[in-house]
Amino acid sequence: MNDYLKALQKEWLEEATIRDMQHKMDAGELCAEDLVMMYLAAIAEKDPNIHAVLEVNPHALQIAKGLDEERRNGKVRSLLHGIPVLLKDNMDTADCMHTSCGSIALQHHYAQQDAFLVQKLREAGAVILGKSNMTEWANFMSDKMKNGWSSRGGQVNNPYGLFDVGGSSSGAAAAVAANLTAVSIGTETTGSIINPAVQNSLVGIKPTVGAISRTGIIPLSITQDTPGPLARTVEDATITFSLMIGQDEADSVTKSATRFVGIDWLARLDKDALIGKRIGVARSIFTREISSEREAQFREALRAIQKLDAEIVDDIELGTMEDDLGYNVLLYEFKAALNEYLDTSSPTNPIRHLGDLIEFNKEHPEETLKYGQVLLEKVERTSGTLTEPEYIEALLRNRHLAGEVALNRAFKEQRIDALVFPQDHGCSFSAAAGYPAITVPADFTIDGEPFGITFCGKAFSEPALIGYAYAFEQATRARRKPY
Repeated sequence: MNDYLKALQKEWLEEATIRDMQHKMDAGELCAEDLVMMYLAAIAEKDPNIHAVLEVNPHALQIAKGLDEERRNGKVRSLLHGIPVLLKDNMDTADCMHTSCGSIALQHHYAQQDAFLVQKLREAGAVILGKSNMTEWANFMSDKMKNGWSSRGGQVNNPYGLFDVGGSSSGAAAAVAANLTAVSIGTETTGSIINPAVQNSLVGIKPTVGAISRTGIIPLSITQDTPGPLARTVEDATITFSLMIGQDEADSVTKSATRFVGIDWLARLDKDALIGKRIGVARSIFTREISSEREAQFREALRAIQKLDAEIVDDIELGTMEDDLGYNVLLYEFKAALNEYLDTSSPTNPIRHLGDLIEFNKEHPEETLKYGQVLLEKVERTSGTLTEPEYIEALLRNRHLAGEVALNRAFKEQRIDALVFPQDHGCSFSAAAGYPAITVPADFTIDGEPFGITFCGKAFSEPALIGYAYAFEQATRARRKPY
């Protein structure tokens, strides 16, 4: 890498937005190949201390070069044209990279085709830079596992210091925070985008289930899984999110993605989006769980929202608590979903079902069982047929409690446009109901740990939530880089 690119990497690339990158590429000051080179250099320099990146795409430079040729010929596919993107290691790519969900049991597994969302990113002109580390098996392997640990990649560290890095999209978040990629794609079942976003001072969008296809993603829950972007700004997250939306015949729930057809997503980035909006606060969900310092930070965030001419509707009762939802839905759905994925994976993959995985871990205990596998073993004892009364009861109860008792009633009876929570509190409601949420940086503790707030809305309210997050972001400018 020449001296000019080295200087750009140090003085400009860090915290550069997608628009910043596009402006320089349009002006001929750099190209996509340069961007890939600079990010590869950043990964080589910083990632030995962070462990956010499992592997890089050996074809990334060649892909970027081809996209640069398109630009020279007057073709720019989208705002992601030539932009490097990292993928969480549970997303299939039909290339030289592996898909392992962080497990050495799948460290040699090559997917046979791209995940649907990966196809969408490639069509948009994104450069798939590599795979990010994650909490192994989406943190459903052991009840003792530390966020960000995997047998394949080790422990992901928070770039801001000795703080929880969040999970399970741990590496995806840490890599963006440390400026090792422009944006990354994570997945969420219950908090796995929102939680690492707040812990790494990022914007994270957890979409309505059905907005983005799950085909080609190693699953945890049939009813709750959804992919979404992690970025340093609301605009970058919005650009990336908008280009992954689409109907996939292999994932029937995405038929609802047609609701977003025709939306001008960038027009939703409105500094005045909160004017006249009623934003609810459900204090009983988090009051006993946050420190006095974070409670004070949340009060300041609410004042900032009020200064944007929104009305705070305080102390709303949701009628249930997050603990009331439990995890039985995931306990039963995991086996059915994972066995289907493994059974249809490449014929060369020796791990064909959950039982094979458990046995592999028992045969390699030093590498795989640092935190045990009590959850995997508990899941294996289910039938995998989803016929258990306990599963049906949990599914119906959770959807009712989260969707009707907690969220829908609050939106209707209190006439609120969204709920806002400190950090990732309340994420279980959005998860069980399949509703969207967006996290935005808000502050840092006295020790330097990131603090964020999360807006939650009704199904398919992403256009509004993005506006609220953008207005807050532009008014507070709370994010700062870790170095």
